[in-house]
Amino acid sequence: MLLARREFLVGLGLAAFAAPTPRTRLILLGTGGGPSPKRLRSAPAQAILVGEDVYVVDCGDGVARQMALAGVALSRIRAVFITHHHSDHDADYGNLLLLGWIDGLRPTVDAYGPPPLARMTELIAEVNRVDIETRIADEGRPPFAGVVAAHEITTSGVVMQQAGVKVTAALVDHPPIRPAFAYRFDTPDRSIVISGDTAPSESLVALAKGAEVLVHEVLYLPGVAASSGTSPTRVAFGSTSSPATRPRPKSAESRPPRASRHSSSPTSSPGTIPRSRMRCGRPGCAPTSRAK
Repeated sequence: MLLARREFLVGLGLAAFAAPTPRTRLILLGTGGGPSPKRLRSAPAQAILVGEDVYVVDCGDGVARQMALAGVALSRIRAVFITHHHSDHDADYGNLLLLGWIDGLRPTVDAYGPPPLARMTELIAEVNRVDIETRIADEGRPPFAGVVAAHEITTSGVVMQQAGVKVTAALVDHPPIRPAFAYRFDTPDRSIVISGDTAPSESLVALAKGAEVLVHEVLYLPGVAASSGTSPTRVAFGSTSSPATRPRPKSAESRPPRASRHSSSPTSSPGTIPRSRMRCGRPGCAPTSRAK
């Protein structure tokens, strides 16, 4: 049955005013693994933008500055996710939230990660008590208490579901740190998986099934061998007497900048991957543009 011209035009007008699907973007804020600061690369951190909301995964050294370079206001942060408690992934967790509070962060920001995340969150206010109290008295800022709500996770499963965004965690193998997690973000227009640090993991394979983007940490064996004084073969296969020396993928911590497929620029400006230009599902998947 054909629609009358009036009904067609009315329907077209209503469609024009319908709320658009929030656009999702992934920004690689830092890709340099290992605890030592890198000259050309920032420590591991990612930002997933869904409309106006920002979800941060890992908080390596310099994450707040990298967000500023990417043009992403700290006040837009809605949740923070920590994959595991190695310093290259969580050193600036407290700093990000403190600076976010100064930048106008709106409560409540949810934080997810392995224990002792709750205690770490409590200590933010204690460590920065003088600065917080001074800014409240001198600048009229609201209390810091209540800005962040920490949620400790120890098992795989859905950890957050709000505003059309579902986040699922999966336990991965990153000895001796346990638990360690990968996260999958299912948004209205795509699915993104962040591996964290992990050895080959069937749980990660299952988590990433059907996803459009997988950000996976890797180990550059020649670089690690050169820095440790061992052969690449020994790095790859470890010692038969020590399970702890088995290979554990990391975030290209010793890879030369020119060899990096995930280094966003020589000045470590954050890389952003618009939906229309993503390339994934094959070796060498890499960002094709940068945040300005």
